[in-house]
This record gives sequence, structure tokens and C-alpha cells, in this order.
Amino acid sequence: MTDIELILIHISGYDRPGVTSALTAILAKYDAQILDIGQADIHHFLSLGILFKTDSEVSGDIMKDLLFKAYELNVKIRFTPVTVEAYDEWVSMQGKDRWIITILGRQLTARHIALVTDEVARQGLNIDGIQRLTGRMPLNEDEKPLSKACVEFSVRGNPADRSAMQDRFMRIAAAEGFDISLQEDNVFRRCRRLVCFDMDSTLIETEVIDELADRAGVGAQVRAITESAMRGEIDFCESFTRRVALLKGLDVSVMQEIAESLPITEGVGRMMEVLKRTGYKTAILSGGFTYFGNYLKQKFNIDYVYANELEIADGKLTGRYLGDIVDGKRKAELLKIIAQVENINIAQTIAVGDGANDLPMLATAGLGIAFHAKPKVKANASQSISTIGLDGVLYLLGFKDSFI
Repeated sequence: MTDIELILIHISGYDRPGVTSALTAILAKYDAQILDIGQADIHHFLSLGILFKTDSEVSGDIMKDLLFKAYELNVKIRFTPVTVEAYDEWVSMQGKDRWIITILGRQLTARHIALVTDEVARQGLNIDGIQRLTGRMPLNEDEKPLSKACVEFSVRGNPADRSAMQDRFMRIAAAEGFDISLQEDNVFRRCRRLVCFDMDSTLIETEVIDELADRAGVGAQVRAITESAMRGEIDFCESFTRRVALLKGLDVSVMQEIAESLPITEGVGRMMEVLKRTGYKTAILSGGFTYFGNYLKQKFNIDYVYANELEIADGKLTGRYLGDIVDGKRKAELLKIIAQVENINIAQTIAVGDGANDLPMLATAGLGIAFHAKPKVKANASQSISTIGLDGVLYLLGFKDSFI
């Protein structure tokens, strides 16, 4: 009986068309079985690994032919024998937990990557793959006023202490000025289908009620109540009722003026275009007002809008509202309802918001993202984005700039 050999080959050198084809053709010639293969290209420099099984009587001929071909292609090749025991151990790792660690910011430095990977090593995890999700960065700083950088790590194993790992990542991110996301790499992570957004200070860079208050001459009073509510210091329904009451007598004509000049958050247009093109359902679940939610719905082709309705009489705001208040509890309920209507598993949902009243829906969704959020929200959300625009959500979903 012929013995088998397991051989790992590593090829490196300047990349050009045909390298992989030429080398695998030699393996095919000897009926070698490829057990694993992986390739990366960094600035036209190839790194290719192939693990193959072959009969021991032809392994020498295979390596000789590969060496000659590598010389012709001007690439380096290295051979490493692999024992059956080592291969069986590698196979047994299949099915172990996998994690996706995403780091993003205006720029990423060697220090950022070193801090993250040090924690990965301390937790006893192994990095299987690394890829850059953002586009190529120009050297001229003037060419990238809103630059962003994102790198994704695929990691295998069981963290020694997941909670401590998450806490360590949060402290690193806060101290170093970039974002770190840790997600379990499961089937749901790769097939999200519904994204629900808060509106004020998330899709837009303002609180609409503050804009209305400025027109009514009560801006300082309303802002003080808003900030207290967003920090979770007072009940949202109470704060909402008090703020709306201060708007009594405001002419409704100012609503259109405010809507047409809303400051849209960086990255919203790009994100919405990609989400719609790839089949996601989108929703606004807002403690703000329906009028402005519907304006954004038309602008970005959003599927659902649930917000609060202001009462109007004789062309002026009455200081009251119609129907139930969309508070934190209601947002979570609406997320569940939309998922049921669309026949979407709750694990396939995403929620994005910044305030304390968003925490229930962030906790309910399969992926909850605190966006440029208040400290209490960041501390209680599983994921956060604080350094770049809202299109950073796309990177947490695994999108690459080159694909979108």
C-alpha cells in the first residue's frame, strides 16, 4: 500500500496572471488532492498557500516540478510537511466558535492594530484572516477630508473571558479614538434583512424639536429638557410632553422650512443606496415627528416611518400631540412588528440610535449599534460607531468599498 504525504506549499512574490493556474496544473498532473487553499494580494505582492495530499512515491516529482515552475515564474516557494496527526487536529477545530472583529476610524495606525491583536492573543484566539474593507487611501491628506479606514479580522476559538474582552475593547477604543466591534460569526451575521434607525442625531445631525423650539423662541428651555432625556435622567414621555407644550402657537409653515434644510448625517446617502440595492428593508423609529420622518422617507426611499404626530389647529401647533408617544418601549415593539410583517427573524434585524430611548430597540435587535451616542448608551450597547459617518454600519455588515 502506498503511503500518503501531506505537504503545505507557500508561494510568495510579485503577482501576475497565471501563477495560481500554473502551479495547480502541476498538482493536477499528479492527481494530488487539495485539502486547503488560500491567497492574498497586498500591493501586487502574492502570498499563496496550498495544502495537498499525494502518494509518497510521486511527492518528490511534484516538488521538483513546482520548484522549476516557481523559478520560471520568478516567485519563491517553500515546502512544509504536515503530519496526519496535525491535520486531524486542524480538522477537529472545524465548528469551533468564530468571531469577526472590525476596527474602524478616520485612520488606523500600527498601534491600533497592535492593541487589538494583543487582546486577541491574550484571549487565546487565533486570527484566520485579515482584510481591508475600505478603499485605497491617498497619501495626500488634502484628498481625504472625510477619510475612513476599516480592517476586519476573522478569529477562531473560544475567548477565555468574552466579557473582559469586550470591556477591554471599549476602553481601548475610547482611549485611542477609533471603534472596535466584536460579533459572533454566525449565519445571521451574514444575512441581516431589516435596519431600523432613530432619526434625530442619527439620520440627521440635529434634534428637530430643538429646531422648532428655536423658531418658537424657547430653544434653551427645550434643549435642556432634551439633553436630560437623552442622558436618561428623566422619563422620555414626560420630557416629550413638556417640550411639545412649549411649541404652542408656532406656525406650521416653519416645518417645511426646517425639513428642507435638515443637516443629513455623513454617509447616510451612500448607506441607504447600498442597503436598498442589496435588498434590505429600512425603517425610521423616532421619538421625533412624522412630518420630518416622511420627508426622509421620500428622500431615501425608506420603507417604514413611525414617529409622533403633532396636533395642528388653524395652521398652528396646539402644544399637544396625537396618539401614543413613540418612546423606547414602543420602538422595540415596532421593530418586532415590522420583522413579523416582513417575515424576518429578529436575529436578522439591526437597530441604530444615539439616545437612552433607543436602548430597548438596540437590545432587541440582532445587532444593536450606538451611533455617536451618549456615554450611557455606548456603555449598554453591544456595538458602537463614534468616529466616522453612518455608512460605517456597512462595514459592520461586512461590505467592502470595492464591492459597493
